[in-house]
Amino acid sequence: MRGARMTSLLTRLAAEIDAIDPRRFEGRVTGLSGSLVEVTGPFEALALGARGTIQGHRVARGEIVGFRGDRALLAPYDSIEAIRPGARVTLEGDAPLVRPSQAWLGRVIDCFGAPVDGQGPLVSGLKPRLVRAPPPSAHDRARVGGRLDVGVRAINIFSALCRGQRMGVFAGSGVGKSVLMSMLARGAAADVIVIGLAGERGREVKEFIEDTLGEEGRRRSVVVVATSDESAARRRLAPHMACAVAEHFRDEGLDVLLLIDSVTRFAMAQREIGLSVGEPPTTKGYTPSVFAELPKLLERAGPGHEGQAGSITALFTVLVDGDDHNEPIADAVRGILDGHIVMERAIAERGRYPAINVLKSISRLMPMCHTGEENVLVGRAREALSLYTEMEELIRIGAYKPGADASVDEAVRVRPALERVLMQSRDEQCSIDESFALLAEALA
Repeated sequence: MRGARMTSLLTRLAAEIDAIDPRRFEGRVTGLSGSLVEVTGPFEALALGARGTIQGHRVARGEIVGFRGDRALLAPYDSIEAIRPGARVTLEGDAPLVRPSQAWLGRVIDCFGAPVDGQGPLVSGLKPRLVRAPPPSAHDRARVGGRLDVGVRAINIFSALCRGQRMGVFAGSGVGKSVLMSMLARGAAADVIVIGLAGERGREVKEFIEDTLGEEGRRRSVVVVATSDESAARRRLAPHMACAVAEHFRDEGLDVLLLIDSVTRFAMAQREIGLSVGEPPTTKGYTPSVFAELPKLLERAGPGHEGQAGSITALFTVLVDGDDHNEPIADAVRGILDGHIVMERAIAERGRYPAINVLKSISRLMPMCHTGEENVLVGRAREALSLYTEMEELIRIGAYKPGADASVDEAVRVRPALERVLMQSRDEQCSIDESFALLAEALA
């Protein structure tokens, strides 16, 4: 046993030594351009996406995001206070790599894959992978699998997910996105949960991990964090790191649930970098690179390669600006993903959580997720909820008289029971079979 561990350690060390680039490139700081650092150096090392380390009073890392003439523009990951002209810059010409492993489960890491939970160093895996890997080819990708039980009734019934599907969660601030994510992390029938928190409030991260996620959810999770006070380059990199970790477990043949919160803050970080480089602002100030980067991130989730057992089922949250569900980022994300879950402030204000508007939510793969009998139940429930919504104002002011329309009378009768089905506490979990049993009882 001891010999096997020693062999594994030596193999890992040999892989890390082989990955070291024997070449060393150096450049110099020539100036600042907004929040970007201008750097000169050997052309061989000045590659888009390459990293640089600025030596000085403080060591600062950065990523090359553009060029101005023969100078590279470095977006800093760290604080660049006290930086000096002529400071030495060590350049790494290769794209960043990461080596996830099974030992990462239960850990909290930053956008570089370094631990931030104070529980000691991470054990790296043998196989390196690109942090910003391209999505699988459309012709090489497998089909989505069977439905995934997520433990939330409103989703299991009205917006069911298949394994390998990608969904968006659209909501304003304070409507309950984080709580819904914690319910999914604890109740979903997935092997591994990977959570990417990009631009989150620093105060909420520990609360989310310890209270909302809890010990049960954390044991099978890897959490990637870049808080709102960190640089735009870190906030942009964190979702890609979460995707790289999810891809590792998918390639191990596991079913992964990937939760990214939020795509909007990722887009804001990309907008900040794009404007600094000199891109023209377009709709609401978002630069063209934002809409080019979104599919590169969102398309990484999904089924693996043909013949591969693992999958990545993903939910990406979108923080809609001013509760406007047609703002540019929400509109672009909705066109890429396989469906959307809409959370509304009005539903939260009347005390029904999770505040999902099931009439505005849709899963493009749902008909193939449910059986014929289940689809009939869903259709009846949708019809009743839709009829009540249309007639709600007349019913409340007494303008509708019972008996005028049998369908409306039925909708009024079953609505309280349907509301109870959709209401679910944070610590409650409900399987698909239990969900449909409660729905059938409500419609009986």
